[in-house]
Amino acid sequence: MFEELKKAAGRRRSGGASIDPSVFGDPLALETSWQPAAAGGASFGTHRLKQTSGHRVEFAPTVAWNLFCLLFFCVGSGVLVFQINLIDLDGAGFSNRGATVPLIVGTIFSIAGVCMWWYGNAPRVFDQARAMFWRGRKEPAMVGAGGEKGSSTPLSAIHALQLISEYVSGNKSAYTSYELNLVLVDGSRMNVVDHGNLEHLRADAKTLAQFLNKPIWDATQY
Repeated sequence: MFEELKKAAGRRRSGGASIDPSVFGDPLALETSWQPAAAGGASFGTHRLKQTSGHRVEFAPTVAWNLFCLLFFCVGSGVLVFQINLIDLDGAGFSNRGATVPLIVGTIFSIAGVCMWWYGNAPRVFDQARAMFWRGRKEPAMVGAGGEKGSSTPLSAIHALQLISEYVSGNKSAYTSYELNLVLVDGSRMNVVDHGNLEHLRADAKTLAQFLNKPIWDATQY
């Protein structure tokens, strides 16, 4: 639902500057896609890498991201409360028909805030004890019992970390978002995070690369 909300906002995306994958000196880089793996993104930093134990790191939502989601929810809820207080109910139903559109808008904003928070706050975990990466609230042992398809992978299947840029434009704004993707041994990819703070994302990718002992393919520097 979160992806549909982003599409409904009228955003358009395109990849960053084209690069020659051969600069990374790895044949698999030539077989891997260098187009954006996830739609949308953000114009600010939404997640930071945190070490939660000696064998586990995970991306946690930033204060800015939580405030952003809260703003959507509060604006929508405020509109709903304000309009409901103006409505006079009688036996025929709503007597104030002009409140219908504001009620719909308020509901959409409130739902959007909750959906963005729920989707954005889903754990993104690298666990050496389990030798697994997973994205979502269901840990790998539970994935077979209803977890999202393609939401986890063994750490041994990770070949490299990929950093790419994505230009996102809408009706009133445009920005560049940056993706951190896992490149798997078969050349496929899994998106980890996608946000607008390149400095933080590069620092987190470096820490993660050391944690996993994997190379970084940084296409944002070309």
